[in-house]
Amino acid sequence: MTTLSDILIKSRQDIPDQVAIYLQHAGHEDFSITYEGLFRNAAGYSRVFESQGIQPGEVVVLILQHGKELIFSFFGAILHGAVPSIMPFLTEKLSPERYRADMAALIGVTRPAGIVTYPEFEEEVRAALEEGDSVRRVILAEEIDPVDIGDANMLSGLRREEDDIVLLQHSSGTTGLQKGVALSHQAIVNQLDAYGQALHLSKDDVLVSWLPLYHDMGLIAGFLLPVLNRIPLVLLSPFDWVRAPYRLMQSVSQYRGTLSWMPNFAYNFCAQRVRERDMEDVDLSSWRMIVNCSEPVRWESHEAFYEKFKKYGLEKSALHTSYAMAENVFGVTQSDPRGAPVVEIIDREAFLGDQVARHADDELTGLKLMSSGRVISNTNIRVVDEARQDLPDGNIGEIILKSDCMLSGYYNRPGITEKAFSDDWYLTGDYGYLSNGELFVTGRKKDMLIVGGKNVYPQDIEEIAYEVDGVHKGRAVVFGIFDERSGTEDVVLVAEADLKDDAERQKISDALRQHVTKNAAIALRYVRVVGPKWILKSSSGKTARLANKEKYLKEVFEK
Repeated sequence: MTTLSDILIKSRQDIPDQVAIYLQHAGHEDFSITYEGLFRNAAGYSRVFESQGIQPGEVVVLILQHGKELIFSFFGAILHGAVPSIMPFLTEKLSPERYRADMAALIGVTRPAGIVTYPEFEEEVRAALEEGDSVRRVILAEEIDPVDIGDANMLSGLRREEDDIVLLQHSSGTTGLQKGVALSHQAIVNQLDAYGQALHLSKDDVLVSWLPLYHDMGLIAGFLLPVLNRIPLVLLSPFDWVRAPYRLMQSVSQYRGTLSWMPNFAYNFCAQRVRERDMEDVDLSSWRMIVNCSEPVRWESHEAFYEKFKKYGLEKSALHTSYAMAENVFGVTQSDPRGAPVVEIIDREAFLGDQVARHADDELTGLKLMSSGRVISNTNIRVVDEARQDLPDGNIGEIILKSDCMLSGYYNRPGITEKAFSDDWYLTGDYGYLSNGELFVTGRKKDMLIVGGKNVYPQDIEEIAYEVDGVHKGRAVVFGIFDERSGTEDVVLVAEADLKDDAERQKISDALRQHVTKNAAIALRYVRVVGPKWILKSSSGKTARLANKEKYLKEVFEK
């Protein structure tokens, strides 16, 4: 039997002095955590959980910022046999009112036995608790000291079974993490084994990550994958990265990093925001895989990233792709480390109008779509129509999957869990198509618009909008508003531009309407050009489509 506790304790026994994590904070020296230090500090939390009456199998919510206390409390819960659940910490970018409502909703559904946070945040946490909540303890992180445990076998986490739930992770989308994905020890072990094989993972690898641990890409690929595989992890603060994205490149150069994961928007962000003065003496030649994941991958983003950083030793062969989701622990597909992701040039009109990926006769006017790779060894995928019938290659439908690392269920949500499956196949809600074994992801089912009987993916319209001069890459949003008179949806496009002059904004608005209507075979009725920072993003950096729609409608009604 193998559990995460077993793996951590075995690493502590075999390589106690090896550094597991180099923790980075801007303005501070790097903080090294060895496997011995990780175990002793986690054991300190485990002992506190035990003294507070928290039982194995009960949930502990962690509301902590990037740092050692988050790491130690997470593994402390696992050593105790409790189930850690990480929630985003309140920042200036999140609405306090929405955050409190989300926290109350998470507590109401998850019904944790304890919450770990800071002394200065205790009042905020207690305000979210209602009479009758199951939370018995609010544990303050700064009060926990490391401990020496003579016999590790006394830890209750070692008495957990492979099929027991080990952690909850939350799908990225909103900050309101009501849908906790329950994962077993066995599911995570199976995933790390199969995904590690797909990456050609080796002991020579060094993983560098800035990703937050409250979403699957950061928690699994950017944390558990390296720590449990005894691969050094350089862990940056996500807030430091947002303020200064060049820190990622400096860390890769300093530690000779080989692996990193990023969502697609981060490729554009780095290409646009990193300045040459911050790249002095930076060498990126050690980077063997930078994996684009968590939203539809874009060829244009890879090109922009490569052109920006090739002068610093970045190899084009290092740019890779993956399709992943919390419900499968993480990875579903992965591009081959030995070659570049497959790119297809398809007919734009057939893709947008007929939902078929047909190779374009004219490559100059075609859409360039990049594959998310091939399915990993322990997972099967299908692309199906509304009747759950398999579709031929090139036909766009819903992606469904089955594997030995699937979620145990949505925690305390049996109804939602049941609806998520059909004959043991998980219904992802993502659209895409297969081509010669390669998976191309095209968008989310819930985001799709139906305009005059045609299916329209907002992401595709946004990509067309970025072709217009003056529009910020990654800073446009498309959504639909139902028109009672026409009986169909009108498409709304909001795009950011660095312009204050109304006449100049109107020029970009007119250019957007003309360009999108010409290239997308839909009539774009509403276009609004706004200033920087108008568009709202989710806690994972994705465009919060519904929130932006609500913001747009509110401003329209106010006018």
